[in-house]
Amino acid sequence: MSVPSVLVLFLLALPLAAEEVHGRVELLAKGGKAPAKGSDVRQTVVYFEPASPPARRPPETPFQMVTRQKEIVPRVLAIPRGSRVRFPNDDPILHNVFSVSAGNAFDLGLYKNGPGKEKTFTTPGVVRVYCNVHPSMVASILVLDTPYFIAPSADGVFVLSGLPKGPGKLTVWSEQADPWTVTLDVPAGPAPITARIEVTRPQVPPHLDKDGKSYFTTGRDGYRH
Repeated sequence: MSVPSVLVLFLLALPLAAEEVHGRVELLAKGGKAPAKGSDVRQTVVYFEPASPPARRPPETPFQMVTRQKEIVPRVLAIPRGSRVRFPNDDPILHNVFSVSAGNAFDLGLYKNGPGKEKTFTTPGVVRVYCNVHPSMVASILVLDTPYFIAPSADGVFVLSGLPKGPGKLTVWSEQADPWTVTLDVPAGPAPITARIEVTRPQVPPHLDKDGKSYFTTGRDGYRH
């Protein structure tokens, strides 16, 4: 089952509600006057946190984050707290996916082509995911304490549906910027929300390997870690 199918099944299991919030996300270059070159607005996440969170449980089927052609796909994955993520390897070479993010640190060790291993994420927050062998392989898992989230389309437009009525906080998260937030009451009215976000970070941030050492240390062999 594909990741989108898992998400659809999860949303169908939520209590019915008719309200929605819609708008547009814009990623801007430094100074906030021009579009950010090379940044993909589809890699942002829009999510709503009600003041009174609903009871919920994570989907039974795990999400997936695949190593493929020396990339981690998807690059950004939003999941509800308590969800499982499986890390298949579609490459003919070894990978070692890991994270040192507080509350969600993990190390899958070296593993070959195949279905990979799973990790359950129980702490809300951002999980920076890397490969201990290939420093260019970078991804983020956004663990959310809400079931209401979506990624914008290529033009930045989003429609977040099925929301409960009442107050809450809308957040737009990007791996390249600080979170953008606004408080609102649902229904929020007919006017669309515009989130204009200034990109301040590179897509591949500087990082160390799982032992806190440089990938470029003389004599380092990532396959032996």
